Amino acid sequence: MTAILAVNAWDYEFHPEVWLLVAGIVALGVYSVRAIGPLVVPAGQTIVTAAQKRYFVAGVLLLWLAADWPLHDIAEENLYSVHMVQHLLISFIVPPLLLMALPAWLARLLVLEAGTFQRILRFLAKPVVAGVVFNAFQVLTHWGVVVDLSVENGAFHYVLHLGVFFSALLMWFPVLGPLKEMQMSEPGKMLYLFLMSIVPTVPAGWLTFAEGVVYQSYDTTDPLWGISPVHDQQAAGAVMKIVGGFYLWGLIAIRFSRYASGQRDADFKARTRAHPKPNPSPTPNPQPEPISER
Repeated sequence: MTAILAVNAWDYEFHPEVWLLVAGIVALGVYSVRAIGPLVVPAGQTIVTAAQKRYFVAGVLLLWLAADWPLHDIAEENLYSVHMVQHLLISFIVPPLLLMALPAWLARLLVLEAGTFQRILRFLAKPVVAGVVFNAFQVLTHWGVVVDLSVENGAFHYVLHLGVFFSALLMWFPVLGPLKEMQMSEPGKMLYLFLMSIVPTVPAGWLTFAEGVVYQSYDTTDPLWGISPVHDQQAAGAVMKIVGGFYLWGLIAIRFSRYASGQRDADFKARTRAHPKPNPSPTPNPQPEPISER
């Protein structure tokens, strides 16, 4: 039976809602660059850089990978640990890539204009609000009733993933992206990322050390690839804690290193300006002795 499950797990299943989402993101990106960009970007300036194009392609491809077959089907029907990998991709990897792909002129149109939508978006992107919304979704997606319902109801699962994805976009907005005026200071970013790593450790520890299977939807007597529900559950907790937590802590370490290096350079320049080295006085050229006439 396990062999049959392994074969069925790789049976292709078409997910039109995922294709529509990915196609919509690509269409909006292309339309923005080709139709809106030339109208708002002064002539001679770059509408979108090569790096932004690469970030966009990488973000869209990883979003497609996380939301479509086979990852989605294995995560929804067989292995909760794969479900955690899926959540990590749409929470910690894809949103930063898409924010780094966003040109500054487009971000200002979407966020800084005076419309009602923009005012709501600016409020939701405030660090405290964004952090609370993001962590609320992190907790909600590990509540047993919600997990079981998302497995049984595909539409609810899809909406839940959209909520996780958009809450993650809000969470990352104060940290990176093109609008520096809406971002925190560098020490604030490091503290913020550390706080974002705390809440996911609670369900991670719960999954790792729980006695028995937590989610009934993943409790099966014939598991995929012979991975028992308890081991699958423990692997899910490890993915959340080790991969998710260490990923954020790694970003904090990189930011701290860059910040400390920048502070050292700034201090050195300040000391140099305050105490400039005196220019050495020129050494006079010795005058040749006159040749005495005999």
